[in-house]
Amino acid sequence: MEKYRALEAAGPAPDEFVMRPASAEGAVAILQCLRAAFEPYRSQYTPQAYLDTVMTPETLLQRLTSVTVLVAVDAQANVVGTIGGAAVSSSEGHLRGMAVLPQWHGRSIAQRLLEAMEKHLMNKGCTRISLDTTEPLQRAMRFYEKNGFRRTGKVTDFFGMPLIEYLKHF
Repeated sequence: MEKYRALEAAGPAPDEFVMRPASAEGAVAILQCLRAAFEPYRSQYTPQAYLDTVMTPETLLQRLTSVTVLVAVDAQANVVGTIGGAAVSSSEGHLRGMAVLPQWHGRSIAQRLLEAMEKHLMNKGCTRISLDTTEPLQRAMRFYEKNGFRRTGKVTDFFGMPLIEYLKHF
């Protein structure tokens, strides 16, 4: 995060972004980002799974108090990407709620958010990081696999949908 602070102080160029910790004041923008990112998959989700993924203002505020949430913001301070993560044990971190606005795909936002959260979790002593994803998110699965995450074989129920676990060791 340190290398991003200098960029943040200067502000991003019109087509660039900076990363920072999320705050409750930015909750509406985070919800808008999640909804825009997951809208193309809505019909492939059960209603309960979709709502849990895009959250409500109340569930987002709960998440902001229980996990670290990072956001990527553009030159106008619009949230263009987000990721959440927390240490769930002394050695394992867990990712949740990664999203990038569709019009910002291909600009390394997901990569930088993931790397920043991995670094944050490693600094907390995590030697492995888990995440869960759903079958409709094939692009996300390829992204995670490219970044060293592997399927564990564990599949659980996510409001009537298969939830696929991935794990990365450091």
